[in-house]
Amino acid sequence: MVRKTKEDAELTRKKIINAARAVFLTRGVSKSTLEHIATQANVTRGAVYWHFKNKTEIFHAIREQVFLPLIDRMDDTLAISADNSQNPLDQIEASLCHTIQELNNNLEMREIYEIMMIKCEYVDEFALVLHQIMNNCSSIVEKIEAAYARAHSLNLLASTLRPRALALDTHLFFGGLLHMWVKDADGSQFRFQAMNLIKSHINLRRK
Repeated sequence: MVRKTKEDAELTRKKIINAARAVFLTRGVSKSTLEHIATQANVTRGAVYWHFKNKTEIFHAIREQVFLPLIDRMDDTLAISADNSQNPLDQIEASLCHTIQELNNNLEMREIYEIMMIKCEYVDEFALVLHQIMNNCSSIVEKIEAAYARAHSLNLLASTLRPRALALDTHLFFGGLLHMWVKDADGSQFRFQAMNLIKSHINLRRK
């Protein structure tokens, strides 16, 4: 019975998260309420409060659905291989391209990126969320920097720039590309050429 209760609670939590994603997409985060989310999920507002203290907590839960797997994938893709034979520049390219592939194939991921990038104003209680996003960005830059440092040690870089500068440049390039990818709803400007843009970006660094 206890196990059944826990399973039911987890199902309700997922139902609320999915409902919130739909509501945020339609209304925008600032104009969405817990009442809207409860109605969309077909649960009581009390059920929402049982799982989440406020709208910010729900937003965090939605964001973690894509951000935590993204960090894990970067760890896997950018990791030093057992025989150390992988080209670090190829690894960076593969990591960025994989995110685009996921966006192409995963509707849930596309919707969450749209919410984070164009459906949320990072003010008031969401100002802390923006701070946490910036911390996550710093972690990503460090991972890319480590890969560029390996490329430098292997004499693979054409640029005289330091790995830190290259990592920041790549992070800013990709962040801008993601923003434009999300906004390019009909795929006529950026989505269709995103992979080639990534490859060109990395090729500019190759010796």
